[in-house]
Amino acid sequence: MKRLKRMTAVFLVMVIAAFTIVGCGKKTANNQTEESTSKEAVKYDVSVAALKGPTAIGMVQVMKNNKENNAANNYNFNIAATADVFTADLIKGDVQIAALPCNAAATLYNKSAGKVQILGINTLGVLYILDTGDSVKSVADLKGKTIYTTGKGTTPEYTLRHLLKAAGLDPDKDVTIEFKSEAAEVAAVMAQSSEDVIAMLPQPYVTTVQTSNSKARVALDVTAEWEKLEGKDSTVVTGVIVVNTEYYKNNKAAVDQFMNEYKASVEYVNANVDAAAELVEEFDIFKAAIAKKAIPNCNITYITGEECKTKVSNYLKVLFEENPAAVGGSMPGDDFYAN
Repeated sequence: MKRLKRMTAVFLVMVIAAFTIVGCGKKTANNQTEESTSKEAVKYDVSVAALKGPTAIGMVQVMKNNKENNAANNYNFNIAATADVFTADLIKGDVQIAALPCNAAATLYNKSAGKVQILGINTLGVLYILDTGDSVKSVADLKGKTIYTTGKGTTPEYTLRHLLKAAGLDPDKDVTIEFKSEAAEVAAVMAQSSEDVIAMLPQPYVTTVQTSNSKARVALDVTAEWEKLEGKDSTVVTGVIVVNTEYYKNNKAAVDQFMNEYKASVEYVNANVDAAAELVEEFDIFKAAIAKKAIPNCNITYITGEECKTKVSNYLKVLFEENPAAVGGSMPGDDFYAN
């Protein structure tokens, strides 16, 4: 009888042990499943805005992936002719991420009391001095010349004036700056004049002019000339990526996923110009033929962190010295730069 009881006790212990092992096995499997599920990237709904031009060209691969449902997030892209179309929505948070001019970002930051922050630089200088003759080899050669351009009271004017001053010229006495409302007007002047014409235009309008006027040549790269005169820590910063401050604070993972994709897109665009140009036309930014020639000269880039802060702050200081209104009345604080 005692032997039977001992056997029964041993049997019960074995059964309990077996169930314990099975139970542990199930728990481990469940934990692994839950862990693997938690590691899967979450797709966020993100509204992204950009301007037609170089600031949008750099993100065309993200746009393609999004169209094919292969992007890290679910994006809604808005490509506009001017930043005014989406700045109010950016402040409200209806647009979460945007690519816009550097000085416009500073102005928006000041007017909204810090409701936007810079994530990185996406476009360096895209301005070029064109000449239908052969007289301009340096900034100093612009003395006594008439320069046709666009952007009176905006970044192009301030950039040109600073470049002239850095070269020892007085913008109000040594040159005549003739402003036109649109790049097409400048192109028409260059095409119709029988005399040599000098103009300053951004890409890809430079390529558009050269396509229609075989005499037009790039005499000076404004960015290169600026860096010669000011040094590498100071450069022309054309476009930046900004984010709604409140959205970034609450959805950093979504923003980080976009920035990773954006960096890859910039690399793709610069390394695969022909394919990228087709995407530029597909998304109605510019015609592929123009984009193909323009992309190598658009200075599309991806700069973040301290390098971004240094380049942006140095550039904004120049604009501020030319006209405080160019950056919204005051230099942005350190919180302008997202961590």
